[in-house]
Amino acid sequence: MSTETQPPIRMTRQRRAIEAALAEAPGFSSAQDLHASLRQTGTPIGLATVYNQLRHMAQQGQVDVVRTDAGEALYRRCGAGEHHHHLRCRRCGRVEELHAPAVETWALEVATSSGYAELSHTLEVTGICPTCVEA
Repeated sequence: MSTETQPPIRMTRQRRAIEAALAEAPGFSSAQDLHASLRQTGTPIGLATVYNQLRHMAQQGQVDVVRTDAGEALYRRCGAGEHHHHLRCRRCGRVEELHAPAVETWALEVATSSGYAELSHTLEVTGICPTCVEA
């Protein structure tokens, strides 16, 4: 839920390469993993550029971002195409997209009653997925 508008990101060779690497990644990847993948394919790109582009892409809602228990940010191409939240397994890292209208209503009510504008929020719920519970 964001009423903020971000300026468009310039489409550069590096940006296209990062988008292609994200498209090929099977799930969430760290900036370091994406950087290593790009370097292995011969794409000359700096790690700072990868971080910067991922940050802009996250602000634009073009990538999903989750944090590991250690605090590392992981990225993937946004699958839902609309604002959503995540349910992440702490054991295997599996991530499911959550649609939580009650959270959206609550966040809007809390922010509005506090006088805030240009709202945005993220929610990540963590637990142990059914596959890991059974293992």
